[in-house]
Order: sequence, then C-alpha cells, then structure tokens
Amino acid sequence: MDRARLAEFLRSRREALQPEDVGLPRGGRRRTGGLRREEVAVLSDMSVDYYSRLEQRRGPHPSEQMLAAIAGGLRLSLEERDHLFRLGGYAVPQRTLRADHINPGMMRIFDGLEDAAAQVVNYLGETLKQTRLSRALIGDESLRTGMARSVLYRWFADPAARSIFPEDDHPPHSRLIAAHLHELYTRDRTDPRVTAIVDALLAGSAEFAAMWREQPITGLYCPPKRIQHPELGLLELDCQRLIDPDQTQMLVVYTAPSGSESHDKLRLLSVIGVQH
Repeated sequence: MDRARLAEFLRSRREALQPEDVGLPRGGRRRTGGLRREEVAVLSDMSVDYYSRLEQRRGPHPSEQMLAAIAGGLRLSLEERDHLFRLGGYAVPQRTLRADHINPGMMRIFDGLEDAAAQVVNYLGETLKQTRLSRALIGDESLRTGMARSVLYRWFADPAARSIFPEDDHPPHSRLIAAHLHELYTRDRTDPRVTAIVDALLAGSAEFAAMWREQPITGLYCPPKRIQHPELGLLELDCQRLIDPDQTQMLVVYTAPSGSESHDKLRLLSVIGVQH
C-alpha cells in the first residue's frame, strides 16, 4: 500500500469534484473549491473519520470493498478505479467483477433524477442504485443477495418477482427476459455469471427452458409497464432507457403523462415513499 500517494490521489479527485457534479447543493461559503471530506464520506457510505484518516496518510489499510465504495463516491472512471486499487495494494479487479461500478457519466445523470422513479441496472439485471421513488414503486432491490440480485434470474425462479405486474403481462415479460439472456449468452459464453444464471434456470424453470429452445430474439426495447402497487393500485407507466455501451449498464426511468391518473399516483407515491 502506497499510503502517501493514495492520500494525494483521493485529495486531488475530491477537490476536482463540485457539489453539482454529485447532486448536492452548493450551500453557503466553502473553504475548498471541491467537495468537503464529509460529503465524500456520505457519498461513499462510510464515517467521516475513516475517510479523513485516509487523506491524512494514517488509519487502517482499506479493504477492497471500502476502496470500491470510495471509487463510487468520487465518481471515478474505471481507469481511475484501477489506479486506486493499485495504490491500495490490490490487484486490479477482473472485468467480470466490474458489473457493480457505475460509470461517472451515468452517475451524474442519475444524481439529477432525485425526484424521479429511476434506477441504474447492469447487464445482469442487477439494480446498482435506486432513487427513493423507485424504491417506493417497485421495492428496494438492493436487499437481494447472490444470484437473486438479478431480475433475470428472479423472474423465473421466484414467483414473488412477478407480483407487481398484472398476470396478463407476465408472458411478454417472460419472453423479453428470456431473449435478453439468450443474447447475453450468445454474445459471450465465457462470462461465468451469465452461464450460471442460464444453467440454473434451465434446470429449475420449465417455462424458461421451453422459451430457450425457441432461441428467442427481440430488440432492445422498454415497453410500457403496468405496475400493481399494494396501496395505490394500478399505475400505467412509460419506460425510458439510457444505454451506456461501454459499461453494459442502463438508466431506467418510469414516467407517466402529465395530468394522467398514474402521474397523480406517482406524485402521491413520492410522499408515501418518504414516510415509509
């Protein structure tokens, strides 16, 4: 671990970020041109004391998990994240382990959508980050662990994953998800995580196995969604996707036409979600 260079690197990247870059208000007079240490600590989900000691060339040797959290908090690029790991004395993470790292550009857009029902999803169907309204609408998907983190897996393996959608909408959803998995598997059969999901579903889901034999193919499309909320009833929503080809991630945003019943329900949900 190169403690001195690690401290200098963290400080330089913190000072290069402005509050507006991470969705924070500028507030009153600031003694520093960039972010404060306490702001980086909050963004990285760690204590101010822990982060401050790293910048002061003291404190414990950070784990890979802590460095990954700091990389996300500082909105580091993948190249910068690799450098941070090297300074921390670790090998650069493998490509297959980078599915949890959100591209800085994607994070900047996400930070500006605090009041929207938005989430960042990786190519495996794992939700990496959600707004409060997204959690209120479809639940907190960060609570999942293991293979169940992937909605591609959950849809066929866990009946509860379908509970927020009307039953009539299940067949087209199933085909879209099976087609997406088929495209991932065909594109790169060396990806162990994709292969593990496909193998598990072929063994455990007759529905998926039947669709898989048909070699389903569909375009990259996010059709309108009907979501059955337990308190507000049915919401009819449009779905927009912003694709980041380099990261194989997408930003998904659910909206409703202004003046519609579903739009009013989304506004009400933004209040209910904060209270729960």
